[in-house]
Amino acid sequence: MTDTIDFTAQARLVSRLAARTADEQLDAPTPCESYAVRHLLGHLVGLSAAFQHTARKDLGPMTSVPPNASVPDVEPGWRDELDRNLDSMAGAWHDPAAWEGETQAGGVTLPAAIAGRFALNELVLHGWDLARATGQEYAPDATSLGVSYALLAPLAESSDRVPVFGPPVAVAADAPLLDQVVALSGRRPDWAPPGA
Repeated sequence: MTDTIDFTAQARLVSRLAARTADEQLDAPTPCESYAVRHLLGHLVGLSAAFQHTARKDLGPMTSVPPNASVPDVEPGWRDELDRNLDSMAGAWHDPAAWEGETQAGGVTLPAAIAGRFALNELVLHGWDLARATGQEYAPDATSLGVSYALLAPLAESSDRVPVFGPPVAVAADAPLLDQVVALSGRRPDWAPPGA
């Protein structure tokens, strides 16, 4: 049996970041080149719903659509919806059965234990994206950061690199773990909004 990984701390961190995002910031740029803050938040609403289905092996439209099939956006009530989705996502992956066998995410069938790690990594990276875009402090818990690093580091040298990640960005060997994780995903750890 695969040990579960607790998403609670990271899910709550992303929820707090979203709650503190002002409506005036929704059109601001983010480290995700084609996304404004509103699109990033819409993506978080969608992925936090989809990864619940992935965890429960409830395969269908929520798990079969590639993540870049369309540009997401927020709708009225998005803060409450995101808060509910993040809480439910953490609960779904708290079940040991979520980590067993195979499942589907973004149209890809893969081991559930890997899907869970990708789900948590999405929260870690997009939490950083949102914090940077909105000028908020960001300090993920050590477990979540460790999961992201363990997932991304082997992919940096692999010819099977996942297309959603860009080429790794070079950072100092003694860079903070968060900077290393961000760089392994293809993001620049020193990214800041234009004019900041």
